Amino acid sequence: MSNRLRIALTKGRLQDKSVELFERAGMDCTPIRHPGRRLIHALPNYPLDAVLSKAPDVITYVEHGVCDLGIVGKDTILEKGGSFYEVMDLGFGKCRFALAVPEGQDFYASYKNRTIASKYPNVASRFFAAKGMDVEVIKIEGSVELAPILGLADAIVDIVETGATLKANGLVPIETVAPISARLIVNTASMKLYKNEILDFIEKCEKYRGEAAK
Repeated sequence: MSNRLRIALTKGRLQDKSVELFERAGMDCTPIRHPGRRLIHALPNYPLDAVLSKAPDVITYVEHGVCDLGIVGKDTILEKGGSFYEVMDLGFGKCRFALAVPEGQDFYASYKNRTIASKYPNVASRFFAAKGMDVEVIKIEGSVELAPILGLADAIVDIVETGATLKANGLVPIETVAPISARLIVNTASMKLYKNEILDFIEKCEKYRGEAAK
């Protein structure tokens, strides 16, 4: 393989699980584990360069073709959208979007206009539009659980893993909005230009993704 691929990795837990996957596939990820001040990290034994990014930037880099591939959570894909191929569910980083309400509240019993707080307004808006419900969605940048406590919102749409934070703030999840996990995405032009190289990489991920998801 003569062409080096470039992949954008979401910093944090998805980065750690991605590196674990690559290492299981026999790739030397020392440059990623010890990045120093470098911004692009070349794997020494496989034609792949890694860029560590915030989740929304992963999509931006792949969509604009400065990275051929990216690993990003489905939550970011659902909220941000974009033009690229979503080629694989990697099976790690599992959680879900959920609708949560104050404990004891019958959310669907009332006919009044409801207000929903979320860090993911596009996800929340599409969810209620599909139900034919007219709601006001307020974007929150910080702890979205505060919105119902302060009386700003009737409910929230947020990422839920264990539900402990919700419970601690008197909230309960009542409906799953969408499942979430890490996804491998590919730039549309790169898939044509570097088809063999990308398919080789996808094959390696496919072979070992089950082990990395544990």
